Amino acid sequence: MSDAVASAGHPGRYAPDREAGLTPAEVSVARRDLRRRKLSAVLLVFPLFLFIIFAFFAPIATMLHRSVYNPIVVQLIPDTLASLVGWSGEGTPDATVLTTMAIDLKRLQADRTAGKLGEVLNRALPGTSSLVKSTARRLGRVEDSELADNGAALLLDINEKWAAPELWATVRQVGQVHTVTNFLTALDLERTADGSIRTRESAQIYVALYTKTLRIALVITVLCLLLGYPLAYYLALAPPMTANLLMILVLLPFWTSLLVRTTAWIVLLQTNGVVNSVLIAIGVTGEPFEMLYTEFATIVAMTHILLPFMVLPLYSVMKGIDPSYMRAAISLGSPPVPAFIRVYFPMTVPGLSAGALLVFIISVGYYITPALVGGTDGQMISNIIAFHMQQSNNWELAAALGALLLVLIIALYWVYDRLVGADNLKLG
Repeated sequence: MSDAVASAGHPGRYAPDREAGLTPAEVSVARRDLRRRKLSAVLLVFPLFLFIIFAFFAPIATMLHRSVYNPIVVQLIPDTLASLVGWSGEGTPDATVLTTMAIDLKRLQADRTAGKLGEVLNRALPGTSSLVKSTARRLGRVEDSELADNGAALLLDINEKWAAPELWATVRQVGQVHTVTNFLTALDLERTADGSIRTRESAQIYVALYTKTLRIALVITVLCLLLGYPLAYYLALAPPMTANLLMILVLLPFWTSLLVRTTAWIVLLQTNGVVNSVLIAIGVTGEPFEMLYTEFATIVAMTHILLPFMVLPLYSVMKGIDPSYMRAAISLGSPPVPAFIRVYFPMTVPGLSAGALLVFIISVGYYITPALVGGTDGQMISNIIAFHMQQSNNWELAAALGALLLVLIIALYWVYDRLVGADNLKLG
C-alpha cells in the first residue's frame, strides 16, 4: 500500500505523495493546515494530560519520595550527626559527640521541638521518646557555658542510657536523609547495629496484614463473580422491560451514600440486629452469632458494595453476544451445559476479566467499610496506612506501605495478564 493510499484512509496522516502536482504555495498551505490540526488535537488532550499528571502521577511520585526521604532528624540535630561521622559504631561515642547532643537538646527544648525528635527516634527504638524529653527538660535549665565545658558528663548523669551504643546507632540510622528503613519496617525487617538486615524481633504485623488483605480481596472477587455472573446472564437474556427494571435495582446502590450502605450492615449484623433476630425466631440458633466487627462482616458488606462493579462489565459483554450461537451449538448435537462452557463462556471472558480486576483492585484499597464493620479481625492494610497518617503521624511509613501495595498490585496484574489474560485464552 502506497503512502498516498494509506493517507487516504487516515485524514490526519500526511504523505509526501500529496504534494505531487501542487504548487509551492499549495504545499505550504497544506502543511500549515496539517500543523494546525495537530496543534488542535494536542490542545484538546492537554487538559486531560494535566489532570492525569496532577491528580495521579504527582501524588504517586510524592508518596514514593516521602517513603525514602526523612530529613527531620537532620534538621533537628545537624551538629550531632556531623560529629557522629567518625564514630566506629562500637562503644560510647567520645565526649565531643555527647556534648554536642547536650547542646542540641537544650536548643530543641527552647524551640519546643524535643518531642518531635523523641517521636522519630522512638519509632526505631521504643522508649527513646521519654528519654529525649526528660533529658531536654533538665538540660534546658543548664547554662550554655556549663554545657560547653561539661556537657558529656551532664548528659550521662541525667540518664546512663546515653552511653548505650545501640542508642547512638539508632540516632545515626534515623539521621540519614534518604533511607530504606521504612520499607524494611513495612516488610517486618530491621537493620542491626552492624548494618545487616534481619527479621524484626518486635511485633511482626505488616506481612501478615498484606497477606490477609489479598486473601479478603480474592474472596470478595470470587463471591462477586458467583453472584454477578448469573445475574448478568439473566439480564442479558431477559425481555427489555424486565432487564431495564433489574438494571435500575443494580444501579440503585450508586445513588445511596457508601456510609449509609455500610451503616445498614451494622444494623443487620449486630448482636441484636435483624439477621440474628430472624435466626433466633426460626429456631436456627438459641444465642446470637458474633457477626459484626469480624472478617465475615467485612467480606459480606464489601461484596454487597462491589457487586455492581462485576455485573456491569459482564452485562455489557453478554448483551453483545448473539443468542443464535448457543442455539446453533445445541442444534449441532451439543448438550446445553457443554455448549455453554465451550461456546458462550469464552465470549464472556473479557467482561469477566474486567469485572474481576475492577473488584479486586478496589477491594484491596478499601478503607471505610473495614473500618466501620470489620473491627480488629476485619482490618485491612488500608486501615493501617490511615492509622499512621492520622494518629501516629508516621507519614513516611504510611508512604512505604502504600508504595509496597502499589508495587504488589502492579506485579499481580502483570502475572494475571501473562497467565490468564484475555489475550492468552483460546476461544472455542
